[in-house]
Amino acid sequence: MALKTTHAAALCAVLLAGGCSFAEDALFPTSNTTAQPAAAAVPAGQQPLSLNTGSFEPPGVTQGAATGTFVGTKVGNLRNDLGQLQGTLSKQNQALQAIRNDTVQDSQRYHGTVAAINARLQVGTTPGNPILAQQWNAAQAELDKINEDVLKMNRLANDVTSSSALAAYLLESVRAARQLSGAVDEDHRQLRILEDETNRTVVLIERLLTELSDDVTRQQRYVSNERQNLNTMALAIKNGQLYGTSLSARGGLSPASYEAAAAAAPRAAVTSDGPLVTIRFDKPNVNYEGALYSAVKSALDRRPDSTFDVVAVAPAGATPGQQALNASTSRRNAEAVVRSLTNMGLPASRLRMSSAAGTGSTGEVQVFVR
Repeated sequence: MALKTTHAAALCAVLLAGGCSFAEDALFPTSNTTAQPAAAAVPAGQQPLSLNTGSFEPPGVTQGAATGTFVGTKVGNLRNDLGQLQGTLSKQNQALQAIRNDTVQDSQRYHGTVAAINARLQVGTTPGNPILAQQWNAAQAELDKINEDVLKMNRLANDVTSSSALAAYLLESVRAARQLSGAVDEDHRQLRILEDETNRTVVLIERLLTELSDDVTRQQRYVSNERQNLNTMALAIKNGQLYGTSLSARGGLSPASYEAAAAAAPRAAVTSDGPLVTIRFDKPNVNYEGALYSAVKSALDRRPDSTFDVVAVAPAGATPGQQALNASTSRRNAEAVVRSLTNMGLPASRLRMSSAAGTGSTGEVQVFVR
């Protein structure tokens, strides 16, 4: 693929001896200095979930004296219906406040566990530390509790929707009662009061539904983001290195936009312009994921709409059979790099994999940014 750069040469900083290097300035030129690995820091942006705080306690129903008319009896029945509806609304409001309280507490416990894991990773630890693995499992269980809270809030929203339909029907019934014959002035006075109180109840229920919908949407987005962050954290624990938040948190286009951009981009051959990352598979178990995460994160921070090409570069072979074996091995290595990137939270729609023949004796995987 053709990479457009305006500088004469790319400076590569070797991050892992014989393993991985990246040339950030080759694609995002800032200054003509050698890049140095950044100091580890606890990931920012991981904050407990914040929900709405509205309370929706109904105002009550004004009682009225019986008039002895048919309309007066109708008014009494409608007043009782409104009282029952407001009683149901009061219970639904209490349920909402309880779910919100549980969700915030579950979120705080989850972030406390995540903070403990990040703190340990920051000071350094062994790859696959079993204590961190246990803490990760605890964080996963705590996030599952938050997801259960989402389901509870969804069920509550369904109940409130039923109350909304009943309130609308009750309001129409109150208005229709004013058209009945045989009423006295007191009946119409009570009907006006009842209509006002029913209308206020309708508005209160609609406000409750609006906040419920907002809370559910916020919770679902939060749980989805944190699951991606946990996937990235699992990779960090495996390697004993602090990474940060999921790469999915960076970038300004939707997956559909990335797919469209990838489809429109020409599949040109790799030019002499340097790749963002070069991973040399010249030894078993190359530890490249820390350098890869840092390079891709930096690229996304500078240009959020970036997409990436992962190229398997096969070494030369003396025979056709050896060449085929080298190509297969290089492709497996490239697939492993793609899996690492998706585990870090980079959407698959932003990745494209291809193969190329090399001239050296060592297989490589090169990552280019577009």
